[in-house]
Amino acid sequence: GAAMLLWLWLCVCCCPARGLRIHEYLYFQVLSPGDIRYIFTATPAKDFGGVFNTRYDQIHLVPADPPEACGELNNGVFIQDQIALVERGGCSFLSKTRVIQEHGGRAVIIADNAYDNDSFYIEMIQDSSRRTADIPALFLLGRDGYMIRRSLEQHGLPWAVISIPVNVTSIPTYEMMQPPWTFW
Repeated sequence: GAAMLLWLWLCVCCCPARGLRIHEYLYFQVLSPGDIRYIFTATPAKDFGGVFNTRYDQIHLVPADPPEACGELNNGVFIQDQIALVERGGCSFLSKTRVIQEHGGRAVIIADNAYDNDSFYIEMIQDSSRRTADIPALFLLGRDGYMIRRSLEQHGLPWAVISIPVNVTSIPTYEMMQPPWTFW
């Protein structure tokens, strides 16, 4: 009761301007290819990157080449004004976000490089470089990232089409639209 309210007040009043970020989820829906037409759950970076001020009804989710996006991209032209799907590893989360931002990406979704990770969300924090990034950065479970990339490879597609962010409270069948591999 009172202790919980005090704790919430302390968090809202004393935490950084970003506000309460614990267990905050953001959802996106893959529209195509159809075999992965699900709603995916991602978590925003904890202390860097921007927020979604716009809802994109149809935007490309482009897997970065190379996947880790730690330097120059071979498909950077396709990331311009779109969202990049990047793989964890090789450099910091912030470095990846800055590479995508430099290529004109609107946001970056960083999937865990542990392909069997279907439940553990990693907290993406700033590195020690004192750099910043302005575009939103989201963390995606490794299993979800792997299934998206695998589907694109199977269909020979350079990107998926997604809607982001999706308000799941307005979708009564939200549970039915989650990827089947997330169920126990």
